[in-house]
Amino acid sequence: MANGTHEKDELKRKSDEAALSARLKSLGERLRKTGAAPHPEKSVVQSSDPSAIARGFRLSTELVAGVLVGAFIGWLLDRWLGITPWGLIVFLLLGFAAGVLNVIRAAGAGQNPGTSSRK
Repeated sequence: MANGTHEKDELKRKSDEAALSARLKSLGERLRKTGAAPHPEKSVVQSSDPSAIARGFRLSTELVAGVLVGAFIGWLLDRWLGITPWGLIVFLLLGFAAGVLNVIRAAGAGQNPGTSSRK
C-alpha cells in the first residue's frame, strides 16, 4: 500500500513540474515579445562605493573614540579624586558631545558651502 501512495506522489510531482515548466516557457515567450530582459537579476547593477563605506567607518570611529576617551578620562578622575561616579558621568557626556562634534566636522556638515575655513 505504501508503494501505491509513493507512485501517486511521484506522478503528482512530475505533473506539477511539467505544469511549472510550461508556465515558465510561456512567461519567457511573453517576455521576449515585450522586449523585457529575461533575467532581471543579471541586469541589476550593484553600486557599492568603497569610499562611502570607508567614510562611514571613519565617522563611526570618530564618535566611538570620543565616547571612549571621555569615559576613560572620567574613570581616571574618579579613581584619583574619589568622586565615583560623577567624573565618569560628566566626562562620558563630554566625550559624546566631542564625538558628535568631530563627526560633524569630518562630514563637513558644519561648514557653509560659500565660506572657506582658510584665511
